[in-house]
Amino acid sequence: MKKSISEIKELYGVTDKDVAPLLKMKEPAKKQMDKIVDKWYEWLKKHPEFEEFFDDEDNWKRVIALQKKFWHRFFEARFDDDYLSERVRVGQVHARIGLPQDIYLAGVDKFLELFVGMLDGMKLNQKDYRDCRRALNKMAHMDMMIIVQSYEEIINSKIAAQTKSLMEMSTPVTQLWTGLLFLPVVGLIDSKRAQDIMNNSLHKISDTNSQCFILDISGVSVVDTAVANHLIKITKATRLMGCESIISGVSPSIAQTIVELGIDIGDIRTTSDMKGALESAFRIIGMDISG
Repeated sequence: MKKSISEIKELYGVTDKDVAPLLKMKEPAKKQMDKIVDKWYEWLKKHPEFEEFFDDEDNWKRVIALQKKFWHRFFEARFDDDYLSERVRVGQVHARIGLPQDIYLAGVDKFLELFVGMLDGMKLNQKDYRDCRRALNKMAHMDMMIIVQSYEEIINSKIAAQTKSLMEMSTPVTQLWTGLLFLPVVGLIDSKRAQDIMNNSLHKISDTNSQCFILDISGVSVVDTAVANHLIKITKATRLMGCESIISGVSPSIAQTIVELGIDIGDIRTTSDMKGALESAFRIIGMDISG
Protein backbone atom coordinates (compact mmCIF):
# COMPACT_ATOMS: atom_id res chain seq x y z
CA MET A 1 0.00 0.00 0.00
CA LYS A 2 1.34 3.44 -0.91
CA LYS A 3 -0.89 5.42 1.47
CA SER A 4 -0.37 5.44 5.23
CA ILE A 5 -3.24 4.65 7.58
CA SER A 6 -3.51 8.34 8.51
CA GLU A 7 -3.79 9.29 4.83
CA ILE A 8 -6.48 6.66 4.28
CA LYS A 9 -8.45 7.81 7.33
CA GLU A 10 -8.23 11.38 6.10
CA LEU A 11 -9.40 10.31 2.64
CA TYR A 12 -12.51 8.66 4.11
CA GLY A 13 -13.06 11.34 6.73
CA VAL A 14 -12.64 8.90 9.62
CA THR A 15 -12.51 10.64 13.00
CA ASP A 16 -12.96 9.75 16.67
CA LYS A 17 -16.68 10.40 16.20
CA ASP A 18 -16.80 7.36 13.91
CA VAL A 19 -14.90 5.16 16.34
CA ALA A 20 -17.34 5.57 19.23
CA PRO A 21 -20.37 4.09 17.38
CA LEU A 22 -18.34 1.04 16.32
CA LEU A 23 -17.23 0.48 19.90
CA LYS A 24 -20.91 0.62 20.89
CA MET A 25 -21.47 -2.31 18.51
CA LYS A 26 -18.45 -4.27 19.75
CA GLU A 27 -20.09 -6.31 22.51
CA PRO A 28 -23.29 -7.14 20.58
CA ALA A 29 -21.11 -8.16 17.60
CA LYS A 30 -18.95 -10.33 19.87
CA LYS A 31 -21.99 -12.10 21.31
CA GLN A 32 -23.66 -12.65 17.92
CA MET A 33 -20.57 -13.26 15.78
CA ASP A 34 -20.96 -17.06 15.65
CA LYS A 35 -24.59 -16.70 14.60
CA ILE A 36 -23.82 -14.02 12.01
CA VAL A 37 -20.96 -16.01 10.48
CA ASP A 38 -23.14 -19.13 10.35
CA LYS A 39 -25.84 -17.17 8.49
CA TRP A 40 -23.24 -15.79 6.14
CA TYR A 41 -22.04 -19.29 5.24
CA GLU A 42 -25.60 -20.50 4.80
CA TRP A 43 -25.96 -17.76 2.20
CA LEU A 44 -22.55 -18.62 0.73
CA LYS A 45 -23.39 -22.29 0.21
CA LYS A 46 -26.27 -21.32 -2.07
CA HIS A 47 -23.83 -19.98 -4.64
CA PRO A 48 -22.01 -22.76 -6.55
CA GLU A 49 -19.25 -20.43 -7.79
CA PHE A 50 -18.04 -20.04 -4.21
CA GLU A 51 -17.42 -23.75 -3.66
CA GLU A 52 -14.03 -23.90 -5.38
CA PHE A 53 -12.59 -21.60 -2.71
CA PHE A 54 -13.98 -23.56 0.25
CA ASP A 55 -13.68 -27.10 -1.03
CA ASP A 56 -13.04 -29.11 2.14
CA GLU A 57 -14.00 -29.11 5.82
CA ASP A 58 -10.57 -28.10 7.12
CA ASN A 59 -10.52 -25.16 4.75
CA TRP A 60 -14.00 -24.15 5.89
CA LYS A 61 -12.98 -24.19 9.55
CA ARG A 62 -9.83 -22.18 8.88
CA VAL A 63 -11.67 -19.55 6.85
CA ILE A 64 -14.48 -19.29 9.41
CA ALA A 65 -11.93 -18.62 12.14
CA LEU A 66 -10.29 -15.95 9.98
CA GLN A 67 -13.66 -14.34 9.25
CA LYS A 68 -14.44 -14.04 12.94
CA LYS A 69 -11.00 -12.61 13.68
CA PHE A 70 -11.42 -10.13 10.81
CA TRP A 71 -14.70 -8.75 12.09
CA HIS A 72 -13.69 -8.73 15.76
CA ARG A 73 -10.75 -6.59 14.69
CA PHE A 74 -13.12 -4.36 12.74
CA PHE A 75 -15.32 -3.59 15.77
CA GLU A 76 -12.31 -2.88 17.98
CA ALA A 77 -11.99 0.28 15.84
CA ARG A 78 -8.19 0.51 16.27
CA PHE A 79 -7.29 1.82 12.85
CA ASP A 80 -3.50 1.79 13.15
CA ASP A 81 -0.54 0.43 11.19
CA ASP A 82 -1.24 -3.13 12.36
CA TYR A 83 -4.81 -2.86 11.11
CA LEU A 84 -3.56 -1.60 7.74
CA SER A 85 -1.05 -4.46 7.45
CA GLU A 86 -3.74 -7.03 8.25
CA ARG A 87 -6.08 -5.66 5.59
CA VAL A 88 -3.27 -5.54 3.03
CA ARG A 89 -2.53 -9.21 3.72
CA VAL A 90 -6.19 -10.09 3.16
CA GLY A 91 -6.05 -8.50 -0.30
CA GLN A 92 -2.82 -10.32 -1.07
CA VAL A 93 -4.34 -13.68 -0.08
CA HIS A 94 -7.39 -13.02 -2.26
CA ALA A 95 -5.11 -12.28 -5.21
CA ARG A 96 -2.98 -15.39 -4.69
CA ILE A 97 -5.95 -17.77 -4.50
CA GLY A 98 -7.62 -16.02 -7.45
CA LEU A 99 -10.75 -14.92 -5.59
CA PRO A 100 -12.68 -12.66 -8.00
CA GLN A 101 -13.35 -9.13 -6.79
CA ASP A 102 -17.09 -9.36 -7.38
CA ILE A 103 -17.30 -12.40 -5.09
CA TYR A 104 -15.42 -10.57 -2.33
CA LEU A 105 -17.57 -7.44 -2.65
CA ALA A 106 -20.78 -9.46 -2.64
CA GLY A 107 -19.60 -11.23 0.51
CA VAL A 108 -18.88 -7.94 2.31
CA ASP A 109 -22.27 -6.60 1.27
CA LYS A 110 -23.95 -9.66 2.82
CA PHE A 111 -22.00 -9.21 6.06
CA LEU A 112 -23.12 -5.57 6.21
CA GLU A 113 -26.72 -6.69 5.78
CA LEU A 114 -26.34 -9.09 8.72
CA PHE A 115 -24.69 -6.45 10.92
CA VAL A 116 -27.48 -3.99 10.11
CA GLY A 117 -29.91 -6.69 11.25
CA MET A 118 -27.96 -6.91 14.51
CA LEU A 119 -28.10 -3.13 14.80
CA ASP A 120 -31.86 -3.18 14.36
CA GLY A 121 -32.14 -5.40 17.43
CA MET A 122 -30.04 -3.16 19.68
CA LYS A 123 -32.99 -0.82 20.39
CA LEU A 124 -31.00 2.37 19.95
CA ASN A 125 -32.43 5.83 19.77
CA GLN A 126 -32.67 7.40 16.32
CA LYS A 127 -29.43 9.41 16.59
CA ASP A 128 -27.31 6.52 17.90
CA TYR A 129 -28.77 4.19 15.29
CA ARG A 130 -27.97 6.68 12.53
CA ASP A 131 -24.42 7.20 13.84
CA CYS A 132 -23.78 3.45 14.09
CA ARG A 133 -25.14 2.83 10.60
CA ARG A 134 -22.98 5.62 9.12
CA ALA A 135 -19.84 4.41 10.92
CA LEU A 136 -20.48 0.81 9.87
CA ASN A 137 -20.77 1.76 6.20
CA LYS A 138 -17.85 4.19 6.27
CA MET A 139 -15.42 1.76 7.91
CA ALA A 140 -16.53 -1.13 5.72
CA HIS A 141 -15.87 0.92 2.59
CA MET A 142 -12.47 1.94 3.92
CA ASP A 143 -11.74 -1.73 4.57
CA MET A 144 -12.80 -2.66 1.03
CA MET A 145 -10.65 0.07 -0.51
CA ILE A 146 -7.52 -1.15 1.29
CA ILE A 147 -8.17 -4.78 0.40
CA VAL A 148 -9.09 -4.09 -3.23
CA GLN A 149 -6.00 -1.90 -3.79
CA SER A 150 -3.76 -4.53 -2.22
CA TYR A 151 -5.39 -7.15 -4.47
CA GLU A 152 -4.85 -5.00 -7.56
CA GLU A 153 -1.18 -4.38 -6.74
CA ILE A 154 -0.52 -8.15 -6.71
CA ILE A 155 -2.54 -8.74 -9.89
CA ASN A 156 -0.89 -5.83 -11.72
CA SER A 157 2.58 -7.04 -10.76
CA LYS A 158 1.69 -10.52 -12.07
CA ILE A 159 0.39 -9.05 -15.32
CA ALA A 160 3.53 -6.93 -15.71
CA ALA A 161 5.76 -9.97 -15.14
CA GLN A 162 3.74 -12.08 -17.58
CA THR A 163 3.81 -9.31 -20.18
CA LYS A 164 7.57 -9.00 -19.83
CA SER A 165 7.98 -12.76 -20.23
CA LEU A 166 5.72 -12.80 -23.30
CA MET A 167 7.62 -9.93 -24.88
CA GLU A 168 10.92 -11.68 -24.23
CA MET A 169 9.51 -14.84 -25.78
CA SER A 170 8.20 -12.88 -28.76
CA THR A 171 11.61 -11.28 -29.43
CA PRO A 172 14.07 -14.21 -29.04
CA VAL A 173 17.38 -12.99 -30.49
CA THR A 174 19.46 -16.11 -31.17
CA GLN A 175 23.16 -16.43 -31.97
CA LEU A 176 23.34 -18.69 -35.05
CA TRP A 177 27.09 -18.43 -35.45
CA THR A 178 29.97 -16.49 -34.03
CA GLY A 179 29.24 -12.91 -35.08
CA LEU A 180 25.79 -13.75 -36.48
CA LEU A 181 22.43 -13.10 -34.79
CA PHE A 182 18.95 -14.13 -35.90
CA LEU A 183 15.48 -12.96 -34.90
CA PRO A 184 12.24 -14.33 -36.40
CA VAL A 185 9.30 -11.96 -35.95
CA VAL A 186 5.78 -13.37 -35.97
CA GLY A 187 2.50 -11.46 -35.75
CA LEU A 188 1.92 -7.74 -35.51
CA ILE A 189 4.59 -5.12 -34.89
CA ASP A 190 3.47 -2.03 -32.99
CA SER A 191 5.57 0.75 -31.47
CA LYS A 192 6.02 -1.06 -28.15
CA ARG A 193 7.05 -4.33 -29.74
CA ALA A 194 9.39 -2.57 -32.18
CA GLN A 195 11.08 -0.87 -29.24
CA ASP A 196 11.44 -4.22 -27.44
CA ILE A 197 12.93 -5.78 -30.59
CA MET A 198 15.40 -2.93 -30.86
CA ASN A 199 16.38 -3.07 -27.19
CA ASN A 200 16.85 -6.85 -27.15
CA SER A 201 18.76 -6.80 -30.44
CA LEU A 202 21.12 -4.02 -29.43
CA HIS A 203 21.84 -5.64 -26.07
CA LYS A 204 22.54 -8.96 -27.78
CA ILE A 205 24.83 -7.27 -30.32
CA SER A 206 26.73 -5.62 -27.48
CA ASP A 207 27.00 -8.89 -25.52
CA THR A 208 28.17 -10.99 -28.49
CA ASN A 209 30.06 -8.34 -30.50
CA SER A 210 28.22 -9.58 -33.61
CA GLN A 211 28.83 -8.18 -37.09
CA CYS A 212 25.57 -9.31 -38.71
CA PHE A 213 21.93 -9.48 -37.68
CA ILE A 214 19.18 -11.26 -39.64
CA LEU A 215 15.65 -10.05 -39.00
CA ASP A 216 13.17 -12.47 -40.56
CA ILE A 217 9.70 -10.96 -41.20
CA SER A 218 8.14 -13.84 -43.11
CA GLY A 219 5.74 -14.30 -40.18
CA VAL A 220 4.69 -10.66 -39.94
CA SER A 221 1.02 -10.42 -40.79
CA VAL A 222 0.85 -6.77 -41.85
CA VAL A 223 3.54 -4.47 -43.26
CA ASP A 224 2.41 -0.86 -43.56
CA THR A 225 4.19 2.49 -43.35
CA ALA A 226 4.50 2.31 -39.56
CA VAL A 227 5.92 -1.23 -39.60
CA ALA A 228 8.36 -0.39 -42.40
CA ASN A 229 9.58 2.66 -40.49
CA HIS A 230 10.07 0.55 -37.36
CA LEU A 231 12.18 -1.92 -39.36
CA ILE A 232 14.25 0.88 -40.86
CA LYS A 233 14.93 2.32 -37.40
CA ILE A 234 16.01 -1.09 -36.10
CA THR A 235 18.46 -1.64 -38.95
CA LYS A 236 19.90 1.87 -38.58
CA ALA A 237 20.36 1.38 -34.84
CA THR A 238 22.21 -1.92 -35.32
CA ARG A 239 24.44 -0.32 -37.96
CA LEU A 240 25.45 2.38 -35.48
CA MET A 241 26.79 -0.44 -33.32
CA GLY A 242 28.85 -1.82 -36.21
CA CYS A 243 26.41 -4.63 -37.01
CA GLU A 244 24.96 -4.98 -40.50
CA SER A 245 21.28 -5.94 -40.65
CA ILE A 246 19.56 -8.11 -43.22
CA ILE A 247 15.76 -8.22 -43.47
CA SER A 248 14.72 -11.63 -44.78
CA GLY A 249 11.33 -13.04 -45.68
CA VAL A 250 10.31 -10.14 -47.92
CA SER A 251 7.47 -11.70 -49.90
CA PRO A 252 6.18 -10.40 -53.25
CA SER A 253 3.14 -8.89 -51.50
CA ILE A 254 5.31 -7.14 -48.90
CA ALA A 255 7.64 -5.81 -51.62
CA GLN A 256 4.65 -4.54 -53.59
CA THR A 257 3.16 -2.90 -50.51
CA ILE A 258 6.42 -1.10 -49.72
CA VAL A 259 6.65 0.19 -53.30
CA GLU A 260 3.01 1.29 -53.36
CA LEU A 261 3.45 3.13 -50.08
CA GLY A 262 6.48 4.90 -51.49
CA ILE A 263 8.68 3.88 -48.57
CA ASP A 264 12.38 4.49 -49.13
CA ILE A 265 14.32 1.66 -47.53
CA GLY A 266 17.61 3.22 -48.57
CA ASP A 267 20.57 0.83 -48.57
CA ILE A 268 18.97 -1.74 -46.24
CA ARG A 269 19.80 -5.30 -47.26
CA THR A 270 16.74 -7.45 -47.98
CA THR A 271 16.21 -11.02 -49.17
CA SER A 272 13.17 -13.10 -50.02
CA ASP A 273 14.23 -16.13 -47.98
CA MET A 274 16.60 -17.37 -45.30
CA LYS A 275 18.93 -18.99 -47.82
CA GLY A 276 19.74 -15.65 -49.39
CA ALA A 277 19.99 -14.00 -45.96
CA LEU A 278 22.47 -16.60 -44.70
CA GLU A 279 24.61 -16.36 -47.83
CA SER A 280 24.85 -12.58 -47.38
CA ALA A 281 25.43 -12.92 -43.66
CA PHE A 282 28.31 -15.38 -44.03
CA ARG A 283 29.98 -13.04 -46.51
CA ILE A 284 29.63 -10.16 -44.05
CA ILE A 285 31.27 -12.09 -41.21
CA GLY A 286 33.98 -13.33 -43.58
CA MET A 287 33.03 -16.97 -43.62
CA ASP A 288 33.70 -19.02 -46.76
CA ILE A 289 30.81 -21.41 -47.52
CA SER A 290 31.82 -22.21 -51.10
CA GLY A 291 32.89 -25.70 -50.14
